Amino acid sequence: MLCYNNNMKLYYDKRAKDPIYYVQQGFRNGKKTTTKNVAKIGKHSELLKITDDPLAYAKEQIAWYNEVMKNNKVSMEVTIDFDEKITSSNNLVSSSNSLNIGYFILQNIYHDLAISSFFKKVTTDSKITYDPNLVNRFLTYARILEPDSKLGTYDHLHNYYEQPKFEYVHILRTMDILEQNYDEYISHLFNYSNRIVSRDTSVCYFDCTNYYFEIEDNDEDYVDEVTGEIIKGLRKYGASKEHKPNPLVEMGLFMDTNGIPISMCINSGSDNEQTCAIPLEQKMIKMFEGKRFIYCADAGLGSFNIRKFNSMGGRAFIVTQSIKKLSNTLKEAVFNDCDYRLLSTDKPITIEQLKAFDKTDKMNLSLYADKAYKIIIADKAIDVGLYEEKELKNGKTKKVKSKALLKQKVIITFSRKMMEYQRYIRNKQIERAKKLLKNLEPDSYKKGPHDVTRFIKRVSSSNDKKKDIYVLNQKMIDEEEKYDGYYAIATNLDDDASSIIEIISKRYKIEDCFRVMKTNFTARPVYHQNRERIIAHFMICYTALLVYRLLEAKLDAYGTHFTVENIIETLRNMKVVNVQDMYYQSIYNGSQILTALNAILDLNLDKKYYQPKALNKKIRKISK
Repeated sequence: MLCYNNNMKLYYDKRAKDPIYYVQQGFRNGKKTTTKNVAKIGKHSELLKITDDPLAYAKEQIAWYNEVMKNNKVSMEVTIDFDEKITSSNNLVSSSNSLNIGYFILQNIYHDLAISSFFKKVTTDSKITYDPNLVNRFLTYARILEPDSKLGTYDHLHNYYEQPKFEYVHILRTMDILEQNYDEYISHLFNYSNRIVSRDTSVCYFDCTNYYFEIEDNDEDYVDEVTGEIIKGLRKYGASKEHKPNPLVEMGLFMDTNGIPISMCINSGSDNEQTCAIPLEQKMIKMFEGKRFIYCADAGLGSFNIRKFNSMGGRAFIVTQSIKKLSNTLKEAVFNDCDYRLLSTDKPITIEQLKAFDKTDKMNLSLYADKAYKIIIADKAIDVGLYEEKELKNGKTKKVKSKALLKQKVIITFSRKMMEYQRYIRNKQIERAKKLLKNLEPDSYKKGPHDVTRFIKRVSSSNDKKKDIYVLNQKMIDEEEKYDGYYAIATNLDDDASSIIEIISKRYKIEDCFRVMKTNFTARPVYHQNRERIIAHFMICYTALLVYRLLEAKLDAYGTHFTVENIIETLRNMKVVNVQDMYYQSIYNGSQILTALNAILDLNLDKKYYQPKALNKKIRKISK
């Protein structure tokens, strides 16, 4: 880090008969200390033409320079030798001398999370000789700005203004500290995030995602010889939306109404995602100190047990509901074209009316964007196709139809706009199925539940399978078409339909959290094999997501909104270069994002030139 003496001083050769007076300043770059003549005042004999006392005149000039320095303005003479060569090195590749200061923005948020106090607390009785907070904060910055392996991050620490010094082994030890204090760390982040922005946890959105590992075998289960406890392997084969034949790790994530993460869990890839919601909720209830909230998730995370759990303690649930899984009685109620009302006005309307109006008429534009809704009381759990797990005598569990009563209602909505979109997608799939039929190879034909092949059926003509024919399954097409435009939500709230629909409409934000971690922060691939380090890796990714979302929330509160890609690109481009150990010059341009960032954080990172003391002061202020 570059530092320098605040005061200019006079330099001249006292032994010379006709000395030249210079303005001199001292600089320290790391352990290296140098002095430079930054301006020439004049030769003694030449100054005699304008003053009787050149030495006194030179001292007055020094005083003037020091006064000007107080106003951040100074004139310097810089000598440039265009024949001077760059410093040679034995490094394999050349590196850039530019230093990133965009991470100052992230550090401001990180500092307000008081993570340094967390590490001080959990390492009080240890004899560590390094700073785990320093390690953790640069791992967090790197995950946002330059995501890489931990070794790759270590190799590029010189790209940051502070140029932190720690060893690679300290990264691994810091990750161990994180994992050993998992619950306390997640709770600490939540508690202090409330001091940065006002957290709205009235609705807590939950979802799960998988991260695959490019390995061939499962992690083996471990049996503790003393306690007999079975510790399940973390990387296991399981159901994957990406259909990759690799072992997985499952992440569960809760977020608030503003898309800011609240808590997370990491489970074995073979675990049923339904089983991780309640244990994580129980931890959140302690974090919230009994504060009530609404659980919101998709149908895959709305089992009977989850709904029952969120019908107690003042909590509630709102989950999407599969219409296809409803009982025949409830399905009849759904398709019975009565008791529907317009969502916008609550006026009665029929589905037939919504399907029949002329959508090209501008007078019908608002109707085309509107929805119809109906509320169906469904207190019997069996009515909504729910299952609960029963423990058998041998210790295993079995899914059985739930027969318990559960106070809930199902809100059915219908959208003409959505119906036409779904039919547009299906028609394209049907066209692909027709093309597939022309050259279908029976031996290689495999039917998938969501693939275009679901529209193809085999018709047996004899006992010889080779003579079977394949045709378009019109019955399947008609069956699917029945559900076009319909959507269902199950809840135990008594709120009006529009409020409940508004709440569940924000569920997309949690998918965006996963997208940011996977795409922008490159949370995968994971280069660790050790269970504890894998968990710690995702804790770092979670910290990066929280820091970024808090920054985004501040920008939104300021009245601006930018894409993740544009914000990260701006921070990544905020670099400076050291000019002859005298000052730093910005090599980035101004932008709307930079203006907004400076407005919300007051870091004044929009200067063309920076005095080293100014940058050092900024980082000291937000690094305590």
